[in-house]
Amino acid sequence: LQYMRYSISDTAEYGDYVSGPRIIDERIRAEMKQILAEIRDGSFAKRWIEEGRRGAPEFKRLRAENAKAPIEAVGAELRSHMDFIGPKSPPDGWAEGQREKAESVPGEGVA
Repeated sequence: LQYMRYSISDTAEYGDYVSGPRIIDERIRAEMKQILAEIRDGSFAKRWIEEGRRGAPEFKRLRAENAKAPIEAVGAELRSHMDFIGPKSPPDGWAEGQREKAESVPGEGVA
């Protein structure tokens, strides 16, 4: 966490310290432990591999839905003012499945 805090503004860091504990409560900790257990026991990997075998319909649907979230419009507006970063957005058609990321294909390369 310290590197993340080093990488963000002092305002965001302060917000993490004073607001984070209000967000990450015992229910969230329990969910995070369950997710870690699913990673450790292999059930997450099995689900991901099966998703890939079926052509990744859930993954593609979730990607497209999340691309339409209001926060994405806000992020695009903010990034448009940041001349020091690039690219500022994924390639056109990426969220709709017209272009894939080369480094991640569901179930590929996993035995």
